[in-house]
Amino acid sequence: MKRILLLACLALTACHDDQNIVQGYAEGDFLRLGATSGGRIATLRVDKGQRVAAGQLLFTLDDGAEQARLAEAQAKTQQARASRDNLLTGKRALEIRAIAAQRDQAAADLALAEIQLRRQAVLIRSGDTAQASLDNARAAVKRDQARVAELEASLAFAHQGGRSAEIRSADAAVTAAEAAEADAAWALEQRRVTAPEAGEVQDVLFRPGEVVAADQGVISLLPPGNIKLRFYLGPERIGALKPGRRLQVACSGCPAGLSAHVSYVAPDASYAPPILYSRDNASKLVFLVEARPDGDAARFRPGQPLTLTLPPGAAP
Repeated sequence: MKRILLLACLALTACHDDQNIVQGYAEGDFLRLGATSGGRIATLRVDKGQRVAAGQLLFTLDDGAEQARLAEAQAKTQQARASRDNLLTGKRALEIRAIAAQRDQAAADLALAEIQLRRQAVLIRSGDTAQASLDNARAAVKRDQARVAELEASLAFAHQGGRSAEIRSADAAVTAAEAAEADAAWALEQRRVTAPEAGEVQDVLFRPGEVVAADQGVISLLPPGNIKLRFYLGPERIGALKPGRRLQVACSGCPAGLSAHVSYVAPDASYAPPILYSRDNASKLVFLVEARPDGDAARFRPGQPLTLTLPPGAAP
């Protein structure tokens, strides 16, 4: 197709009397839009020839697995936050009251044990009890003292909350859970493919129910900024045409006054038709030139024939 257009451009240029006028055609750099992961196409929201806005939804992939993964990640985040909050706020009121009740009971047991110890001390002096009974009473007092001290420490810890090391560990667990949730949300969002910029849908390559691979193009989109004008010049004229030079553009059915600016000049020559290089056929060498339309580029359609007027000084 490009070779036919090239030959047509050369033929028309050769036949034209005005050396500043060349024939060309419009072309486009198409965007092949796909998803970052593969899957089955669930819905298709656009069709061929439709104009879309930037950010408009084009198609979606089946997202059941991603929905489940996000729900699991959200639950783990809530669990991690609850564990951290529990450390920061200390034990709950009911747990604190239970520990306090155990402490009070232990204190009562200690008081009773101390009474028993004093009684045994009196009896041992009068010879009315054995030494073993006194030893047992002393052991009971020490046991109950230890129990009271243990519960006092537990009660203080419950009021203060968790230790700093435990809190740091809980903070790290929350950060990790939130990162996993964000990753799951991102993976779910990637199942929805939107237009990166405004343009026209040139083709729909797959339909709902079909399975596509990661990064496989599903929609072919042509943004207006990706439309370019192409033409070819011989060696005798290419040296005078530099990027940035302005051209006049005309086409059938187009308004007058259209223009474009040169954006690219090929560094290497092409041959039309393919021939062996020699001094005799050097005139058949041509260089590709591309220009970007000024103004509304969407008026040009890929493959549309164009007439371009070169700036002064570009003619041989």
